[in-house]
Amino acid sequence: MRNENTVTVGAAITAFLEQCEVKAAFGVISIHNMPILDAFAVRGNIRFVMARGEAGAANMADAYARTTGGLGVCLTSTGTAAGNAAGAMVEAQTAGTPLLHITGQIETPYLDQELAYIHEARDQLNMLKAVSKAAFRVRSVETAISTLKLAVQTALTAPTGPVSVEIPIDIQSTFIPMPTDLSPLPIPVAVPAPEALDLVAERLAGAKRPLLWLGGGARHAGAQVKRLLAMGVGVITSTQGRGVVNEDDERCLGAFSQNKRVEQFLQTCDALLIAGSRLRSNETFKYALKLPQNTLRIDANPAVEGRGYASELFICGDAALALDGLADRLEGRLRTDPDFLAELKAVREQSRSQLVADLGPYSAMVE
Repeated sequence: MRNENTVTVGAAITAFLEQCEVKAAFGVISIHNMPILDAFAVRGNIRFVMARGEAGAANMADAYARTTGGLGVCLTSTGTAAGNAAGAMVEAQTAGTPLLHITGQIETPYLDQELAYIHEARDQLNMLKAVSKAAFRVRSVETAISTLKLAVQTALTAPTGPVSVEIPIDIQSTFIPMPTDLSPLPIPVAVPAPEALDLVAERLAGAKRPLLWLGGGARHAGAQVKRLLAMGVGVITSTQGRGVVNEDDERCLGAFSQNKRVEQFLQTCDALLIAGSRLRSNETFKYALKLPQNTLRIDANPAVEGRGYASELFICGDAALALDGLADRLEGRLRTDPDFLAELKAVREQSRSQLVADLGPYSAMVE
């Protein structure tokens, strides 16, 4: 029942998103998300960017998260509209983008009854689970905010990814007292074990030609990578790791791991430290790329150890924390081959020249 001291669940959700420092959201207006969008307009703190289709909205939310380093937010209607976002959700999942997809759902009394209710899609929640890191359904007014809190925490916890939440329209429009606690849940961070850092640092300290392979899990570790670059470490990236180091930096090979000249260069490196990369098939000649024997790995996901490639040593931990810890331990100890970075620069230029030649008239697209 409405009175001056109550707000809709949609307004409470909006207030929670504001606490998550969400400044913009993307989507398509529908009767199944109006209580949330009305609150966006009334409260005026979140800019809503309308899209022509749900796939575009989810892609924009994905791009927004990648460029800002924050949480991307996308709103769709239920049924077909939620399905339209599926392809973009798979892309976000592949990239490990922290994204919150809020979709509507039909009124709870009719849900899952197979009554051919307008906009209902059979087994929508399982469809969303297939294209998301996780998917949740808000099952009651009382659990709306707690479900959103869990969803945001899940999206932002490494390995990050897109999370979907179904919210039935009758729940969205129900009036409730504004919740007193709208603070987001803490994001757990995997702290690397000092003993593991010590072991990896010892391996790197003896290397003359150390190379750092950066993936999407190291996107937030730019400052730590710069410390290692200053010590003479070279860098190669996966596609998702591009941008951690400015690619104008001559110490960065870029994402050219599938270039045969780069593969040959890798064989001259006496230590390869992989940080936050899944070493995907398209970047490793379908896992046939030859890596140095002294391959070391950092990942916040313990299940990554041994996946795709074996590693001599493995650090389970946040990339920024691990790289910072390694930089502390290596300060003043690295004595790299004086020709190493010059050779890296030459390979970098050869790889770029080959790409331009291979693309022919299309090279202007990448220049």
